[in-house]
Amino acid sequence: MLIHLHIRDFVIVDQLDLEFGAGMTVVTGETGAGKSILIDALGLTLGERADTTLVRPGAEQAEVAATFDVSRLPTVSDWLNDESLAEDGECLIRRVISVQGRSKSWINGRPVTLQQLKVLGDLLVDIHGQHEHQSLLHRAAQRALLDSYGGHHTLCRSLSEAADRWRRLQQDYQQLHRSQQERSERRELLAYQIEELEALALAPGELPDIEAEHARLANAEQLLAACEQARLALYEADDQNIATSLAQTQASLEPFTALDSRIDEASELLGSCSIQIQEAVRAIRDAVDALEMDPQRLQWLDQRIGIIQDLSWKHRVAPEELPGLLENLRGEWRSLETENNRLERIGGELKQAETAYRELALSLRESRRSAAKLLSAAVTERMQSLAMEGGQFDLSLEALADEKPLATGWDHVEFLVSANPGQPLRQLNKVASGGELSRISLAIQVVTTGNAQIPTLIFDEVDVGIGGGVAETVGHLLRQLGESRQVLCVTHLPQVAAQGHHHLAVSKLSQEGTTTAAISPLVDADRIGELARMLGGNEITAQTEAHAREMMERAQEA
Repeated sequence: MLIHLHIRDFVIVDQLDLEFGAGMTVVTGETGAGKSILIDALGLTLGERADTTLVRPGAEQAEVAATFDVSRLPTVSDWLNDESLAEDGECLIRRVISVQGRSKSWINGRPVTLQQLKVLGDLLVDIHGQHEHQSLLHRAAQRALLDSYGGHHTLCRSLSEAADRWRRLQQDYQQLHRSQQERSERRELLAYQIEELEALALAPGELPDIEAEHARLANAEQLLAACEQARLALYEADDQNIATSLAQTQASLEPFTALDSRIDEASELLGSCSIQIQEAVRAIRDAVDALEMDPQRLQWLDQRIGIIQDLSWKHRVAPEELPGLLENLRGEWRSLETENNRLERIGGELKQAETAYRELALSLRESRRSAAKLLSAAVTERMQSLAMEGGQFDLSLEALADEKPLATGWDHVEFLVSANPGQPLRQLNKVASGGELSRISLAIQVVTTGNAQIPTLIFDEVDVGIGGGVAETVGHLLRQLGESRQVLCVTHLPQVAAQGHHHLAVSKLSQEGTTTAAISPLVDADRIGELARMLGGNEITAQTEAHAREMMERAQEA
């Protein structure tokens, strides 16, 4: 609830600090004294439009700051936490307007946007009267009030969760369905590529082996000829060969090895050469024995190497990377198959989600219809005692097209009113009289007070066009409303003012060409004096004072 309001250089207010308590606070004053300044200032902190005319003449800027106790308002606390604006139990809203037209806003000392002010204002205060800030004129607020009155909190939460699930599944399904053709084409290509690579069956490290074998077979004839020539030259030629020549040369040096160590060393080297030649000849014979002429094997190797190279070029990878590529393609194919299975699964879940949402939406519709009848009858009954005899209040429920998963259901809720007998029912925001609108709002608030969410209600001009017993009824209803909510009421009727738990009086002083307004709390004799003024005008008699005292006593007894 509102606990403090600070106003400086606002319209005709120099500086003002007001404390507010629970219950009903009435604001009174002579005509033209500026009773609405309080509401205008508060409305400014709640996000209403700023105007340079609000800055007091001669001042550079106007400032309004409102402090609220939000310790028992979980919805407000949650919003402040979400916006990183929370403080312990209190909320300070401050707004400054410069004479140049600039406007700045803060919540708990942090700069905020005008939209944030409006959102928070809708959670804290509801102003009823000829002002923009009237939540009951908004269809969303009307639907929320009906659901609150009908006790639909759990059902609405379940419906919102069901709507969210339906939307998410719908998005997932549509996204998967749009890419289904692409996935199908990709799977066909992958299946063909996998079949090619599986048919190749290239083992890791196989390519170097077959390339070496291919090189041997491709050069077999030349290799055999070279080996034969080498064998003859080294060892087997009848006329002369290297092995025989080495042996003869070593034998010719043998007699002289003892005479010169260098001759002995040369002889030993020739002996080693002979041994190496023998081993070389043996290796050549083994190679010739192992070498086979196999044209068919060579042709197969030709073809296999060609296929490997073609697939390597086709997939733009090195030949040795083909086995790894096969595993990757298999993994992608399995993933696409999983996506298809997921599409089928989500399709089934989507049908279930739609059915669940539809059942909840229809259940909520039936409950809303029942609650609408009860609320319509209760508000209509209240209207009869508020100078609207024969008036009627009705809640219109129009079924929306059941195609989209709306969080609030498939019902269009709207308040309709006929303030006088014979008048057709019209939308609440089409009611011409501000006083009628305020009294209808009062009737709605009284009927739904046990279900209300907004902690502070302000009624401006709620008593326009009424008097006598009706005025007393209005005052009594406002006081009754103040038992569970904080109520601020601007009034010119003593019957209403007498019912307040607290009383603020607005006065205007003109001095040296300057006009200023002041707002003072009244108690005891001062309050009785203000009520007497409201009853008798400028001339206050003992009789009017007695009447005022009687009104006060009667209100307190009630």
